[in-house]
Amino acid sequence: MFNRKNAVLTSFGAAAAVALGLLAAAPAEADAFVPLPGGEMVKTLSDGTVVTVRLVGESATISPSMGATPVHRNAWVSGTAQVELVGAGEGSYGLVVPGYTVGCQVNIAGGGAGGGVEGASDWEGNASLGANTSGELSLGPGQAESFYILDREKADDFGNESHKVYNEFTGGSGSVTWADQTIGLTGCGGYAQARAFVSVEVVTATVTSWVTLWGQPFSLG
Repeated sequence: MFNRKNAVLTSFGAAAAVALGLLAAAPAEADAFVPLPGGEMVKTLSDGTVVTVRLVGESATISPSMGATPVHRNAWVSGTAQVELVGAGEGSYGLVVPGYTVGCQVNIAGGGAGGGVEGASDWEGNASLGANTSGELSLGPGQAESFYILDREKADDFGNESHKVYNEFTGGSGSVTWADQTIGLTGCGGYAQARAFVSVEVVTATVTSWVTLWGQPFSLG
């Protein structure tokens, strides 16, 4: 005997199965791992000190943003900055300042891997474009901004809390390693890029000098 109710339920079940099948077949947008080449530069200062700066183990993982719109970008970046000094002399020291420059519809490829300047009086200027200590950025077309990896709390000479964006080292070498540092970008409706930098201040008995190594630009989507 034909049962209309059973027929309707059967049809509904078949339709639900098709819908679930289509849902399961839709590919989920996965994170994209991007290995990066890092870089190396060697500079001889005016007093003969040889400074070697390396960016090694660099990578980025580009993730679909929680915002799920073209103006939201999200990435996690990792790497290690290494500095070696040869011939610096007793009492010499250095500051390692790693960070990233992020741009929205703007070319951030200038400067080159060997960029840098000796005798800079304002070391923050070498970090490019006025950096801060947060990877959460809001940029419009044609804008770029930099941020520092480190934000170290340290008491000043009067015992007050201060924040340092560098790692200081003495002797022949120093380094900074970071893992899964967040870059969160909002407001950029076009293409976006990021690029690592490692700025190093070297202080010897006769020279105070800055050098900056730039990494390879990579797309944030």
